[in-house]
Amino acid sequence: MLKLAIVLPCYNEEEILSQTIKRMKSLLTQMIKTKQVASASKILLVNDGSCDKTADIIRRTCAKDKHFCGLNLSRNFGHQSAILAGMNEIEADVYVTIDADLQDNPESIMEMLGKIYEGYDVVYGVRTLRNTDSWFKRTSATLYYKLLKILGVNIVYNHADFRMMTKRAVDALKQFPERNLFLRAIVPLAGFKSAKVYYDRSARSAGETKYPLVKMMALAWNGISNFSIIPLRFVTFMGFAICFISLFFLGFIIYRWSVSGTIVGWASLVTIITIFSGVQLLSLGIIGEYLAKVFVEVKKRPLYIVESKIGFGDN
Repeated sequence: MLKLAIVLPCYNEEEILSQTIKRMKSLLTQMIKTKQVASASKILLVNDGSCDKTADIIRRTCAKDKHFCGLNLSRNFGHQSAILAGMNEIEADVYVTIDADLQDNPESIMEMLGKIYEGYDVVYGVRTLRNTDSWFKRTSATLYYKLLKILGVNIVYNHADFRMMTKRAVDALKQFPERNLFLRAIVPLAGFKSAKVYYDRSARSAGETKYPLVKMMALAWNGISNFSIIPLRFVTFMGFAICFISLFFLGFIIYRWSVSGTIVGWASLVTIITIFSGVQLLSLGIIGEYLAKVFVEVKKRPLYIVESKIGFGDN
């Protein structure tokens, strides 16, 4: 039987964490009793620098239940880093990552495990319905996935970070040195035989989302800029197009000057200058974003720092 590690990144989840712990404990107990996984399997709660009582709940849970262990990061490093920290710091045969808000269906883990026993190394949890999301979030998500495909980024449609991976797939993931993490595209990039498990996503029963609009937009841009150079090529093509338009406009000016001797139109001149200035600033902004990523990557700062471990004695 395989040793399973269920990794749950937690950030300010005190309102729902107790429910999550009970549900995950029930699931793991069932899987052990039915001999789907080894009795040494663990549930790892990663505290990503929470400011509420999340750390206290994790500490109490790990003290009274041997199937739980905890990882306290020294500060908030972000959702992606917390996931990677959990998989790096615990030894197992199979890893599954799932958010602590219970919106993803934990019972799907058993179906995922079945795919692993069939010979797959990566199993993606894919949402079938997004009825719990607002119209704006559903529409923007659909457009975003389509945009990524157009830009050449390999990503699984309607998949977030609910996935199961074998040890060799996780070991391959560790070879990627990126500091700007976007696991949804890095995992498919690693290859390996993969499958999908479909589930209905539930509404959050307590607490607040940790991915408001600003963070969602930052994650979206991170995914595009990390895996596609098409925005840079777009800047180049836009430069050629503007040069062509400029030559055309210059020809028009010379023609008007030869016919009427003067050109009237201060407003049109200011408009053109403004448009070209905006295009230049936009181009510099895109180039600057890519340079900023290079700046972050070359410094090779740690993706996370572990402050303390709880319940790892028999890991």
